[in-house]
Amino acid sequence: MNVRYQADADLVQAIVTGVLRREPRIDFQTATQGELEGIKDPEVLSLAAQQSRILITHDRKTMPAEFARFIIENQSAGVIIVSRKTPIEIVIEELVLIWAVSNAKEWGDRIAKLPL
Repeated sequence: MNVRYQADADLVQAIVTGVLRREPRIDFQTATQGELEGIKDPEVLSLAAQQSRILITHDRKTMPAEFARFIIENQSAGVIIVSRKTPIEIVIEELVLIWAVSNAKEWGDRIAKLPL
């Protein structure tokens, strides 16, 4: 099963745009498409999990703890935390690479940080 992404509401839109420009076959849903604006972390995690999408976020403060609580009772497609200090080109390259060389099952209930 292919990796699918869900942008968190805080994710820089240029990342989504750049990934889709580099590889249009990637299924990368924006926060607007996912209706995530103003929704709390547990619900964001739940919506991403329901659609088997890896959540891509800049939220290093609250998301790791929310993710840890979430996977106690739920399954997740995974979370990738992107540092705001990482150049956008590097983030785009790594997300395209993850999509190209891994499958969705490898990311289940896993949290990772970019750059890898």
